[in-house]
Amino acid sequence: MLTSDFDYDLPRELIAQHPPAQREAARMLVLDRVNGHRDHRIFTDLPQYLRKGDLLVLNDTRVFPARIKGAWNDTGGRVELLLLEPLAEAGMWEAIAGSGRPFRAGNVAVFGDGRLKAEFISRSDRTDGAFIVRLVFDGELQGILDECGETPLPPYISRKIPNASTAKEDAERYQTVYAERVGAVAAPTAGLHFNKKMLEEIRASGIDVAKITLHVGPGTFRPVQVENPDDHPMHSERYEVPEAAAASLRACRARGGRVVCVGSTTVRTLETMAIEHDGEAVACSGRSSLFIREPFRFRFTDMMITNFHLPKSTLLMMVSALAGRENILAAYRDAIDQRYMFFSYGDCMLIGDGLCGD
Repeated sequence: MLTSDFDYDLPRELIAQHPPAQREAARMLVLDRVNGHRDHRIFTDLPQYLRKGDLLVLNDTRVFPARIKGAWNDTGGRVELLLLEPLAEAGMWEAIAGSGRPFRAGNVAVFGDGRLKAEFISRSDRTDGAFIVRLVFDGELQGILDECGETPLPPYISRKIPNASTAKEDAERYQTVYAERVGAVAAPTAGLHFNKKMLEEIRASGIDVAKITLHVGPGTFRPVQVENPDDHPMHSERYEVPEAAAASLRACRARGGRVVCVGSTTVRTLETMAIEHDGEAVACSGRSSLFIREPFRFRFTDMMITNFHLPKSTLLMMVSALAGRENILAAYRDAIDQRYMFFSYGDCMLIGDGLCGD
């Protein structure tokens, strides 16, 4: 298949710019991946599609305020950094930078009234367009970022007049209620729809819940810019499957339950684990650059909760591998006709077998 086979037209007004009033208020398009049939529900109906013995798998990564704005220490010109992830050497980070000035080794930028400085070292050889910077600060970096950093929203959320109210909204709502492990620059958005009460009720109904970690990077928003998807350079992201999650996966398989993956990041993590460990559920960690597209054999994804994805994106190709391209594109056309909201703050889908009648 070609990249152009995964294109569709989306009215701009259907790109959600704010989260719904309540997390669980999102609409949910239910897609049966076998027969292609669809139902229109709301997210609070999710437990009706789950059964005792199933396993719900969540990504517990936590978005940190990775976007910082400051100035060059010599010229005073504006500069912005998006911190991606720390490197092995203390104080060294990979970051994406924005400024009207060319970047050179030795340039120093100042943030947070001088509490944080960043010295440019070199270009990154791992992430396209990124730099290696040395951060210099006193005290705890996380505390400084909490005070002077911003939530790194995706580029399609473009409000004309950002203010303190929207900043507070994003700090709370562009984060799952079960986020624990700091390290993501983008939220695992399928999980944004859960509230704590709903998760408690799911557990109480006999459905197991496990947590894995994949620290989402900015490459998740990167469209495929080549016509042959095989030529697309896939970004890599840090992941971990703890022993508790691996044990829950083994137990689910043993009792004949279904694995319900919350989001593409969870799917990527579990399927990376399967590929690297001969189809077994084991505790593991590393980096995943897995590009899931048709044809693909899913080992640990029976059902998937997912938001609606960008045209020509690797994520759209992933869900198409699970449910079939024609089924997915038909569902997207239906969602557009029904005025669903798209992308990070938008509505969601539930994909699985036997979910909708003939």
